[in-house]
Amino acid sequence: MKIAEPNLLTLDYCRDEVSYQGITLPSGTIGCAALNIPDDVIDRLKQISLPLLAAVEAVNKLQLKPELLAPCRDSILQMLELLQKENTFPLLDYSYYLKRIPEIFTEENMKKAEAYVKLAAMNLPAAMTNQLKSGLGLTKVIAICAQLPDSLVMFKEGLLPLAKALHESDRAPVDYATVFGEFFPESPEFSLTDLVWMSLVNLSVQYLSTILPGKDDPQIVKRIHYVSFVGMLRADLFEGLSVGHAPRKCPICGRWFLTTDARHTKYCGGFAPGDPKGRTCRQLGNLQGREKRELADDHPLKVIYNRRMNTIQVYVRRGTLDEATAEKMKRLARNKLERAISDAAYANGSYADEMEQDALLTEATS
Repeated sequence: MKIAEPNLLTLDYCRDEVSYQGITLPSGTIGCAALNIPDDVIDRLKQISLPLLAAVEAVNKLQLKPELLAPCRDSILQMLELLQKENTFPLLDYSYYLKRIPEIFTEENMKKAEAYVKLAAMNLPAAMTNQLKSGLGLTKVIAICAQLPDSLVMFKEGLLPLAKALHESDRAPVDYATVFGEFFPESPEFSLTDLVWMSLVNLSVQYLSTILPGKDDPQIVKRIHYVSFVGMLRADLFEGLSVGHAPRKCPICGRWFLTTDARHTKYCGGFAPGDPKGRTCRQLGNLQGREKRELADDHPLKVIYNRRMNTIQVYVRRGTLDEATAEKMKRLARNKLERAISDAAYANGSYADEMEQDALLTEATS
């Protein structure tokens, strides 16, 4: 009996795309979307998941009883309804799971879950039989859902700082790699308390030939099965970065969105909050006039920025400026450009002076 089908924690990667539950998107899309999950939604999920945590604790103590499992069914349904209402995981097949959960939380399966836990403690191979398979599946569903709130907390605490640094970078693969290297050293000291490196272990990888959603021909894909949402979300964000996809924060709605090859994209394509005409953030951004548009090459503020980038590169080639300092100067310049685009007073005030070569060098080395 297949309890959780399709698999909640399985991703297929092929080239620069990821497939999840019948939908194919640019890799990094799933991890980027998770950055937008509000903290208050996570707090509500924590409260809803209390019966699930109690059941997990009972499993660990070999004290699981069917009466502990019925409240778990209600908790999972409440979590699904909340996630659907808040559009937290838009790729999830809510109709499937809202129908499937009541079907698997039968009295028979709950008794099998109790029997599985008791037998597994004495003889795990004997417990892994078809007779108790539905009981094993039930305990897995409970464990996956119980860890979701904490997974989201770990993901946001560990990856939001990286996303902010990527947002402020020069928006090119080489810059993504530089920022990534600053957050993730080549030889890390792995620690269970390290939110950044908390691992991508306990996963399995297989390569197979399959026809992906929306495709006509078979492809060789890398299929990864995870044991936690935090591992899956983090891996997807990293897979996206490795092919030049990175998160960016829209200045109008404040939500994170994924850029692929559009380095100068500043606004997301979602609907702008509060706009009476139902326009998108990109439409509103383009209505703000030349000074506010998405960084065209002849933008008057970007002319200053491009001139400074060229000067920095000249100094590097001449050997009068080291690479590390040059990178700091570039990042400072990019930050100042972004500020000038959104702050007219700054653009008309000290922006040009702060973008002078000597001013940037002093700031980078102070």
